[in-house]
Amino acid sequence: MARQILRSVEIDVASHVTGIGDVTLPLDPPVAFEIVRALPDESPLHCVDPIVEMAMIATIDRAREVGDTVGGSFEVIVHNVPAGLGSYVQWDRRLDGRLAQAMMSIPAIKAVGIGDGVEAARRPGSQVHDEIVARDGDVDGPAIERPTNRAGGLEGGVTNGEDIRISGFMKPISTLMKPLRSVDLTTLEGAAAAIERSDVCAVPAAAVVGEAVVCLVLADALLERFGGDSIQQLHAHFRDTTGRVRRRLTRGARQTS
Repeated sequence: MARQILRSVEIDVASHVTGIGDVTLPLDPPVAFEIVRALPDESPLHCVDPIVEMAMIATIDRAREVGDTVGGSFEVIVHNVPAGLGSYVQWDRRLDGRLAQAMMSIPAIKAVGIGDGVEAARRPGSQVHDEIVARDGDVDGPAIERPTNRAGGLEGGVTNGEDIRISGFMKPISTLMKPLRSVDLTTLEGAAAAIERSDVCAVPAAAVVGEAVVCLVLADALLERFGGDSIQQLHAHFRDTTGRVRRRLTRGARQTS
């Protein structure tokens, strides 16, 4: 239902696997949303690079052979997001915080990144912050643009009109075919953990769950921003607000207004 609400205003959500174990997909430059959206459903791991995907599969196979498990990472991308969702006023209303909390609520997710994520802490400011530049020519188009989206579509707790890019990092499944040491709580003596049926890697499934929680949070933020008692009112408020923003940032429209 949340995804349908977002799609009704042309906001689209997709995800792809970016790492399995120590095999990772290069994300510089970031993978375009259109490439992720075009991934076929039958893609084994939903990775955009077939060669990297084969290396990921080999990592999973090796873990299975030795009775181990592997974790990994995935990225959720939200396309065609309007500026202004979220809030800079209260800490608990910041959209980046709400999205991070939702992603961290997925079992086995141990870290979350938005935009460049942890890499932003390792680079100088000149390689982290997104410039805003005036566009040359195209009089009837937007007068300004951002050459990069290192912030992942969120600044100050609010969407800035760029794609939202949020990553989740999943630990390996805890049930192992070669169990780790534990303690029998009845006798308080050492014991091996119970052996159960276990998958080797659940990262592709976690990416689907990641899409779902992102849709829930964004649908909530969309309704907060544009409101209305029906989908028709939501659409009317959305068109009015986004239209005014578009006119404000378009050279031709400003000159004729």
